[in-house]
Amino acid sequence: MATHALDQDLENLAASARAELVREIDASGAWSADPVWREAFEAVPRHLFVPYYYIGVRGGYERRWCGDPAPERRAQWLRGAYTDTPLATRVRDGELLSSSSQPSLMAEMLTELGVEDGNAVLEIGAGTGYNAALLAHRLGDDRVTTIDLDPEITESARQHLAAAGYHPAVVTGDGARGVPERAPFDRVIATCSLSSIPGAWLAQCVPGARILTPFATGLIVLRVRDAGHAEGRFLRTPAFFVPLRGGTRAEGEPRDLGGLPQRARGNDRFRFLLALTRGSLDPYEAYTLWEREDQPGRERYGITVGGDRSWAWLDDPEGPYAWPLP
Repeated sequence: MATHALDQDLENLAASARAELVREIDASGAWSADPVWREAFEAVPRHLFVPYYYIGVRGGYERRWCGDPAPERRAQWLRGAYTDTPLATRVRDGELLSSSSQPSLMAEMLTELGVEDGNAVLEIGAGTGYNAALLAHRLGDDRVTTIDLDPEITESARQHLAAAGYHPAVVTGDGARGVPERAPFDRVIATCSLSSIPGAWLAQCVPGARILTPFATGLIVLRVRDAGHAEGRFLRTPAFFVPLRGGTRAEGEPRDLGGLPQRARGNDRFRFLLALTRGSLDPYEAYTLWEREDQPGRERYGITVGGDRSWAWLDDPEGPYAWPLP
């Protein structure tokens, strides 16, 4: 490893924990539509990408790290690296800046991305570098580009990738602007949440490309028709990601829900609708729609990007329920 050397007991523990994680993801069905991803998760050592991470505790975060002088705490760090949970990797003044996503969700997203041999993939949000390593394992270093705004994040991602034996292109810059010098791309995957679809992504994609990005606590999969047009539906899976820092930020949810029934305020599907229609519907209008349409799930919603405008919709892009996006 770049920052420390594991002793043999920990190496054995890492292999065992990784195998257990793969079995757990396999049982979830996350990659059932594209089981080739199992090989990547078996091969790429997640612990190399999280030499330290933070666990939420009362009043803040507790740091776990590979260099802890206590052997039992090093083992605890290693086992935690292979749990099927997101791991906070960068925290500043109590604010989460970067994380390593839940592995089963990563597996589902990579499967839904629908990569094919020879595809060029752009990843928005380098994180720890683990997702880029999974992509590089399957497609090859030269077919993968990952970008992040924070130079500290890109530098650590580059080091983690090198320690694991992968060398995709790691770029420091605004992910909303894409990476034109590496275009065109067949697939774009984001690991941060947005409030609008950047036009630069479409312009850097080949016709027929696929874009998968977190959006309004969901995951939208868009098929690109050309540089100005894309359309697609949300997956049914909930997804909560750190917002993109740069040109296109995700907005928070409305706060004033006091007049709504508790069963709506605490309902994940309703809160998704609130996030998707923020700026277009007030919470009471959203609640009326939600009840009228039998509390629709995420998979009934979609997004269309057409020319100089984009909009979200329920059931049909040309139907009665549509809301402009920023």
